Amino acid sequence: MKLNKWFYLIALSLIWGSSFILIKKALVGLEASQLGSLRIIFSSIFIFLIAWRNIFTIKKIEWKWITISAFLGSFFPAFLFAFAEKEIDSSVASIINSIVPLNTLILGMIIFKIESTKRQIIGVLVGFFGTYLLISSGLKLNPDQNYNYAGLVILCSFLYALNVNIIKKYLQHLSALTITVGHFTAIIFPAALVFLFSDFEFSSLEKDEVKTSIFYVFILALFGTALAKIIFNKLIKISSPVFASSVTYSMLIVSIFWGIVDGEKFSIYQLIATLIIVFGVILTNKKAKIKN
Repeated sequence: MKLNKWFYLIALSLIWGSSFILIKKALVGLEASQLGSLRIIFSSIFIFLIAWRNIFTIKKIEWKWITISAFLGSFFPAFLFAFAEKEIDSSVASIINSIVPLNTLILGMIIFKIESTKRQIIGVLVGFFGTYLLISSGLKLNPDQNYNYAGLVILCSFLYALNVNIIKKYLQHLSALTITVGHFTAIIFPAALVFLFSDFEFSSLEKDEVKTSIFYVFILALFGTALAKIIFNKLIKISSPVFASSVTYSMLIVSIFWGIVDGEKFSIYQLIATLIIVFGVILTNKKAKIKN
């Protein structure tokens, strides 16, 4: 059992850590709107093949929160990450994304009445300080990049955090696979509409760079979304939530590695900033009590 959980953790780290470089590569031949919509469409097909029967187990009253959760946690991030990585490095995007636990705590306190400890509040402050250092050092290291787009990744981290709280409060009674198939049922048609209005020319499929980009999106959807969901759900079942959440840190190693291999610049100051962010996330990892 111990070996199994480490196998799943390593596999998930490799898959999710590689997602950011796949987005970057796919943007070579596709626009951000096309990448985001195709990622959702491909992922939907994979999930439907696995769990289409689960759609019929979702009650009418549950579709409201599933739809809201789908747009917050899957639809908008697919496009925001694509637009962000047109302007900033994939490794930087992955590091900023690691502040999701910090924002989960903040939104849990403000909206969902979840109490926090002094240690957790310090963790949030430390984490955001690290984020500031990461962005400011990136501006100096890559003056040709537009780090205003880092704000899109920060926005994504808030959307993910809000989504986590919504699932925990309103959808916890449903299985993860049911929630996932419900998500993609809710967003596949909006994604298809975005693709139809994205000015994609089917004649461009003759171009090698377009075909290669679509292949990257296919891999991203199959592994980074569909397979990753299954592995993560399995990891939670055979280990503790704390162990499962450690993928947040281990995937950073993979994403930074791919970024460096691809020629992205990564300074010692950015490494220090990354370690500060991780330390802040660790501080917030203690469970909080919910008010009656």
